Amino acid sequence: MKDFIREISPYLLTKLMSEGGDYGEIFYERIFSTFLNFEDNRLQKGSEGYDEGVGIRLIKNGKTYYGYTSDISKDSLEEVVRSIVRSDGEGKTKVGLKHMTGYTKVILDPEDYFPARKKEILLKANDTVRSYDSRIKQAGITLKDSKREILIINTEGEIVEDTQTRVALYVEAVAEENGYMYRGYESAGGLSGYEFFERNDIDIVDYVSLKAAHRAVLGLNAKHPPAGSMPVVISSEAGGTMIHEAVGHGLEADLAEKGLSVYAGKIGEKVASELITVIDDGTISGKMGSYNFDDEGVPAQKTVLIENGYLKNFLYDRLTAMQTGKESTGNGRRDTYRNIPIVRMRNTYIAPGKDNPHDLIKDVKKGLYVVKMGGGQVNTVNGDFMFEIIEGYMIENGEITYPVKGASLLGNGPQAMKDVEAVGYDLGWAIGTCGKSGQAAPVGDAQPTIKIKSLVVGGVI
Repeated sequence: MKDFIREISPYLLTKLMSEGGDYGEIFYERIFSTFLNFEDNRLQKGSEGYDEGVGIRLIKNGKTYYGYTSDISKDSLEEVVRSIVRSDGEGKTKVGLKHMTGYTKVILDPEDYFPARKKEILLKANDTVRSYDSRIKQAGITLKDSKREILIINTEGEIVEDTQTRVALYVEAVAEENGYMYRGYESAGGLSGYEFFERNDIDIVDYVSLKAAHRAVLGLNAKHPPAGSMPVVISSEAGGTMIHEAVGHGLEADLAEKGLSVYAGKIGEKVASELITVIDDGTISGKMGSYNFDDEGVPAQKTVLIENGYLKNFLYDRLTAMQTGKESTGNGRRDTYRNIPIVRMRNTYIAPGKDNPHDLIKDVKKGLYVVKMGGGQVNTVNGDFMFEIIEGYMIENGEITYPVKGASLLGNGPQAMKDVEAVGYDLGWAIGTCGKSGQAAPVGDAQPTIKIKSLVVGGVI
């Protein structure tokens, strides 16, 4: 099918540009994917198959015109073009000036990995969770994989191909005692084939399953924390949930340029502690948000957003770059061929500092130590956030004491970054699926252990 798209694209692009325009593009996508969900000791949901289609886009006078089809035939593709432009004439386009190709190097391709072996991962995770403690009453395991081939041919004369292969495991455990239940959760995955689960240095399935089970059981005897403002130390094990949600979205240029970000108009200003450097990088090997080229054919790159506390850059796709006279940072991503590309993060993280992470709690008289965050809400306009805490502990007189439950963190992203007093030299990663404008994108996020002068902890008054 790729050969057909290559052959017909010059013709389609000349038709697409018949009424003029700034940029035109043919986007082809073919995805093989698996979704398996295991609960109540049996496979509850399962799907495996292919999805294939083409999206056609025209940017003209700062506006986007888009159509798509899963019927990859000449007639259907011409109909999509006609839905965008009504002229029967021909416009100018460049063809075949640059050809770039990328792919994920994998050993165990999801497309070739037997379904029985995928089920073995689910069974192993389920057994590990349930055998951890007799108080574990429920286990939910989800296994996902995808092999995504894309081809972009545009009016800039670029022909770009990439193959992105990802796997991910999500484990949830529920413990119960005396009528009280608590949930534990952990996940792992990346830009990889199934060799991700067959590493020699660590058993990933056991690691993820035991973490989830441990958190569920730990919560049974946890106490509600006192409510109020206090110092907070966030472990590197928590991943970069805070930096992704409370800071990262505000650094996406489409939001910033519309005035929907607290960071709008602040390039060059100090927006965080001098200890804070924030980076978004699509080139890190094996990470969930990595790729060779984005969904507009722009090479992945490393973008420094905040450097030593100063705002240096936003994240751009082609459209926002064209609107502002900038260059795309390779952050144009789309859910599928049915969607237009929008600005999305890749792997977003706080760069490691110089402090010993074990020393960050020593001078805290009373505070909170966060090991794992859950869901939350963020207002990108003013930066206010609220996050649930899945695993956390009180700090008393420089020592970690009892585990807490029902805790949450409330604060303001920019202010929290300004109040960072120490940054560890460690770095912990987490995976996620980021939602924006009705689209989903696989991402990675990370942070070192950090100490924040004060955040509001929701608990018992």
